[in-house]
Amino acid sequence: MTQLELEIQAVKVEVMSMWYLVESQLQKTRAAILHFDRDLAREVALKEKRVNAFELKLDMDCENIFALYCPVAVDLRFLLAVLKINNNLERIGDIAEGISKYIIESEDDFDRMLVKKTELMKMFDDCISILGDTRVAFEKEDTILARSIFKKDEVLDEINRNAIDRLTECISEDVTTSRDALYILSIIRKLERVGDQAKNIAEEVIFYVEAKVLKHHRDNLK
Repeated sequence: MTQLELEIQAVKVEVMSMWYLVESQLQKTRAAILHFDRDLAREVALKEKRVNAFELKLDMDCENIFALYCPVAVDLRFLLAVLKINNNLERIGDIAEGISKYIIESEDDFDRMLVKKTELMKMFDDCISILGDTRVAFEKEDTILARSIFKKDEVLDEINRNAIDRLTECISEDVTTSRDALYILSIIRKLERVGDQAKNIAEEVIFYVEAKVLKHHRDNLK
């Protein structure tokens, strides 16, 4: 291996470590809601600093490679993709932290009927699954799997679209659920953004592997 290849391999290992950490943050946030575990939510909030540290180090490592080796072709695409994926992963970490803070703020468990009717836990499961798929697509350079993310994200969009009607119906039946409904709606909105970040990551995987820019051609992928 050349020195450039070694440096790029090290960056790939590092971004995979960040990916696993962010996935863990989402999984722990899900568990914190399921069991109303405020201590676990606090752990998620504290570990966000590690996610931020990963982002800063990856940015610096990529910048150093640009400066020292002037990469071209696939190496250049890889590093450009990593810079954007790095930012997307950090944002997902922020989302997990934001949800964890709702749990920390709440004095009581969220209304279980609201959680069930809004399909909140399914949304969590789908987000975790999609994030895992993007990781595998990146690791294995699998653009077929990357393209499947666009379709899977539509499930998250549908849950998000249905949330207001379902919560409004619950509030009309029992006004005391209003507080929990607001929390749950906010969580659903945040999880919908996880799907958006995952789509961005999928685009970068395809760009890196196939040298295609897809941001303005999503309609052709459905």
